[in-house]
Amino acid sequence: MTVATASQTIGPFWHLIEDPAWADLTRFGAAGERVVLTGTVFDGAGATVTDAAIEIWQTSPEASDRFPGFGRCRTDGGGSFRFTTLKPGPVAGLGNALQAPHVAISIFARGLLKALTTRLYFQDERLNETDPVLSLIEDEAARRSLIARQVAADAWRLDIRLQGDGETVFMDI
Repeated sequence: MTVATASQTIGPFWHLIEDPAWADLTRFGAAGERVVLTGTVFDGAGATVTDAAIEIWQTSPEASDRFPGFGRCRTDGGGSFRFTTLKPGPVAGLGNALQAPHVAISIFARGLLKALTTRLYFQDERLNETDPVLSLIEDEAARRSLIARQVAADAWRLDIRLQGDGETVFMDI
């Protein structure tokens, strides 16, 4: 029998966001295409959220002793976050469906009793068109809220809006 784990705030692990090494998923010598993921978190009024904890998870490449597949950082005084990681590849979905390369994101912040979860997809990936999760979002503007734009050869940016105009699509998990 599967037992559900209770949802909790970031709890006693807040100190993990104070160590910038946690934002570098390549810190153990991971090999592959390194990318930098950045963005800014905005609240419903358009103000930056300067005290959020951002977590990312990847299933591709597979976690190993050189690549943890998990990272955490805090937003800075301008509400921005930054991760160094390896660019993911496609992952298997239900049936024979392939999910487009993506990174899962969770946001912990003041006023949130439960973390918000979303995904970062990469601009111009051919599998974005058939990704089973992206395909569930009918509104094109809402779908774009999950697509990171390339800002340099190895850098991608996705701003996150917690509510209001241009709100990021969040997953109910």
